Amino acid sequence: MIQRIQTLFLLLAGGLVFALLGVPFAATPAPVSASALFSDGNYAISDSPALLGFYLLGGALALGSIFLFKNRKLQIKLGIFAFIAILLGLVLTVVLFIQDPIMEQDAMPGDGWGIIFPVVAMVAILIAQRYIRKDENLVQSMDRLR
Repeated sequence: MIQRIQTLFLLLAGGLVFALLGVPFAATPAPVSASALFSDGNYAISDSPALLGFYLLGGALALGSIFLFKNRKLQIKLGIFAFIAILLGLVLTVVLFIQDPIMEQDAMPGDGWGIIFPVVAMVAILIAQRYIRKDENLVQSMDRLR
């Protein structure tokens, strides 16, 4: 159902992940030609096809699971897959940043808002999972009373 609290959390998670398309993870004051990530001055989701794939998959699964309110078990599974996809994207984000040649230079990039969005999205998915499980337990307890 659209009015359930888990819908809001799943919508928040999906929205934050799709907001990564416009918000960089980190930025440097000037473009760094030696760096693959900071050649334009911003480290964003579009710098790597794998990043783009993981984050968009996680966001699509989070938003898609909103409409599966009648099948709570499938909704829980999709939420878990969305969480894993976003977590893999976050790990890949950190790995690519650490392996970038800019770490050996003096130009240290400043953090952007984009690094916080996946973490908040994962927390929102976990909270949504909690409420979905509560609904499932309530339905099962009502079935036992019949």
